[in-house]
Amino acid sequence: MTTAQEVRPARQAARPPAGAARRPGPRGRGTTSFGSRVVAVAAAAWRPALVLLALFAVWWFVAWRELVPAYLVPSPGAVWDTMVEDWAMLAEHTWVTTMETVVGFVLAAVIGVATAVLLVYSPTAEKSLYPLILFAQVIPKIAIAPILVVWFGFGAAPKIILAVLIAFFPVVVSAVAGLRSIDPELLEMSATMGASRWKTFRKIRFPGSLPQLMSGLKVAVTLAVVGAVVGEFVGADRGLGYVLLLASGNLDAPLLFADLILMSLIGVVLFLLVELLERLLIPWHASRRGNLVLASS
Repeated sequence: MTTAQEVRPARQAARPPAGAARRPGPRGRGTTSFGSRVVAVAAAAWRPALVLLALFAVWWFVAWRELVPAYLVPSPGAVWDTMVEDWAMLAEHTWVTTMETVVGFVLAAVIGVATAVLLVYSPTAEKSLYPLILFAQVIPKIAIAPILVVWFGFGAAPKIILAVLIAFFPVVVSAVAGLRSIDPELLEMSATMGASRWKTFRKIRFPGSLPQLMSGLKVAVTLAVVGAVVGEFVGADRGLGYVLLLASGNLDAPLLFADLILMSLIGVVLFLLVELLERLLIPWHASRRGNLVLASS
């Protein structure tokens, strides 16, 4: 008669070592990871690519059938020829607008985060400054632009300041919401363990606020482009806003459309850079995992 002690060693001998059958080789693991990333990127990109293709087809059909006069809606070919022929000029003005946008966005992010920290840690500052910040946001920025030109001249300073003013508010609001979203029990526990305010901020508050802060930064970076272009409308001799005014005054529709495409590309590229920064800073957050799930579904 076979006992349980005799059967157990036999089963253990027949069972392979733990992890031996599941451990993939280096090539299998790398191939699977790269393949899954390619599939995820393709799954996330085909829908917007399809929408852009449909819009381009409608644009081409309207121009081909001359449903709208050519001086209002030029053909895609005419816009492409303009971008090729005037590329040196367009690249110079694109660089000016990009520089103004980036500098304004960085200043808005730094000043906005610092202001949010002040508002969160000081109730007096919150009661004093927050209504003024809201009041400044409500004022139309196009009304401020001529005053900035009078104060600072026709250089890059008014455009950068206007980009800061437009991008500042979403950074402050998102940073304040993020800094206040930390679990109070976690803050009490850190205080009980003797952590200083600076260490609590560096280890708990600021990392915990990053998801909401990055959302505000993604909104702010697109608004910074608007601020720089609006500043160029009022008084400038360089930049895509200046080219837009020239194209509108001369009824040069191909140049106008080429200028609008370049403006959009600046905003899209800067948004993607902030998105990449978000992936590097908070790969652990649920929103990152959620994007993967949505992209692969």
